[in-house]
Amino acid sequence: MPIPARTPVSPLRPSRRGFLAGALAVSATAVVGAAPAVAATREGRRAVRGTQDWMAALPDRTALQRLTIPGTHDSGARFGGPWSECQNTTIAQQLTSGIRFLDVRCRLIDGSFAIHHGASFQNLMFGDVLVACRDFLATRPTETVLMRVKQEYSSESDAAFRSVFDDYLDRRGWRSLFRLDSTLPDLGAARGKVVLLADNGGLPGVRYGDAALFDIQDDYMAEPFAKYPKIEAQFRKAAAQPGKFYMNYVSTAALMPPRWNADRLNPQVHAFLERAETSGWTGLGIVPLDYPNQRGGLVESLIRHNPAG
Repeated sequence: MPIPARTPVSPLRPSRRGFLAGALAVSATAVVGAAPAVAATREGRRAVRGTQDWMAALPDRTALQRLTIPGTHDSGARFGGPWSECQNTTIAQQLTSGIRFLDVRCRLIDGSFAIHHGASFQNLMFGDVLVACRDFLATRPTETVLMRVKQEYSSESDAAFRSVFDDYLDRRGWRSLFRLDSTLPDLGAARGKVVLLADNGGLPGVRYGDAALFDIQDDYMAEPFAKYPKIEAQFRKAAAQPGKFYMNYVSTAALMPPRWNADRLNPQVHAFLERAETSGWTGLGIVPLDYPNQRGGLVESLIRHNPAG
């Protein structure tokens, strides 16, 4: 199958050019250093579970919506320039680091799914994502991966998108990797599987964004100073009003590229999670991040906000 050509990313809007020129003059080190310091580990706090098998400590009966699940936003987006890139680690590396939610954007082209962020092809196909998940779950069968799948940079019908997805399941042999039920399983039923969160009308699986099930904060065009209060409010809501499957996107593309925004937001989120006030909070839902690996201990801090085994 021909590899789709990489389409150049649209030029920056004039309003962004001046801001970006100034922002790039500030070093990432200085930005991170300006964020609130994370509180020291407190006596008696639960130890961090191993990032490769942190779900192993949890009972099978645990509802997925009662977990705190580190995730990545636009999980395959590593190429295309600063406005397209959201990650600098592979899917396999993300899973090993403790990530259990993947946001997978698929362009339907030539009968296959190419991973895109907007116009930028990510040098990755859907089959590559599935291989990484299969290989990880084969060695860590206590774990599960929740995968949001949506159409990106193509506008094919739901039926056409479903036809290609079914081709992956059956002709290409991936059906056994997935859990495709329309209801959320408990953790025991999800172990060793990819739970599909369907963000396309033609797909099987759990309906991503269903208001009866999900409560989603995803203001992806809020600049960092406006975005952080929304993130904190969603954490507080998840802790105070359990029941829905909360999603709390830390990512934003406003004003600056994702990496620069992550350098501002991730330390604030980490500091909040490490407060004495929040130390016993669990069930904070799925937390998709850009560049989570750039903030040491952030993923581990999210993992700590899970029920005791």
